[in-house]
Amino acid sequence: MSHSRFSGEEIARRGKELYKKSIQPQVETAENIGKIIAIDIETGEYAIGDDLLVMSHLLLDKQPDAALWGERIGYNAVYAVGGTLVRTTQ
Repeated sequence: MSHSRFSGEEIARRGKELYKKSIQPQVETAENIGKIIAIDIETGEYAIGDDLLVMSHLLLDKQPDAALWGERIGYNAVYAVGGTLVRTTQ
């Protein structure tokens, strides 16, 4: 998703940093492994579920111009096209 205030690289950098530093310890639980998390990189607010689009819209309903980053909890990528998702958390 393109955003006027941030480049794609900046959204990715901030999203990954926010996830690693403050969100991951709270959400990387057995019941959440494999679910999708959408994160507002400015507020730190997030939504967890099975569909990135649905989670993104939940955040955009609250903040229409939010810059969002998505992750699959416990994996190295959100989706794999022609490849395999690698689990990063046991």
